[in-house]
Amino acid sequence: MSRRNISKKRFPEADSTYNSYLVSLLITRILKSGKKNLAQNIVNAAFEIIKVKTNEDPLVVFERAIRNASPVVEVKARRIGGSTYQVPVEVSGFRATNLSLRWIIQYSRQRVGRTMSIKLANEIIDTANDIGNTIKKKEETHKMQMPIKHLHIFVINY
Repeated sequence: MSRRNISKKRFPEADSTYNSYLVSLLITRILKSGKKNLAQNIVNAAFEIIKVKTNEDPLVVFERAIRNASPVVEVKARRIGGSTYQVPVEVSGFRATNLSLRWIIQYSRQRVGRTMSIKLANEIIDTANDIGNTIKKKEETHKMQMPIKHLHIFVINY
């Protein structure tokens, strides 16, 4: 273990269009090869599609999607007495948000469609409605934890 000071987490500033911290996190996750302007255009176009399809505020739909996709528990490998166990661990709020954003973007990239903005909008709408691949991933993460509930003893020392 390093004895140096732990670096502070740096958070991006709120998005200029929607004035939301979550939207800026989404933009930085979509970012490829440093093309932030393109990522912003994709997100803005996706939010316009969400607004047209749902007749709701796209920010509210997006926040609902993040809330629906955020996992509560995940499993981590823990070595105890020569054997490795999958130990269930509660997920912090920041990590849950990061995981849900990662899953939404991952499954929107895997979707079949014309543009990334359409695929992202459809994935956000599906996740907000509790359907889609992102929700399946969350449920799969929770199911991995179910058979090993008896190992909660080891969580204390983790």
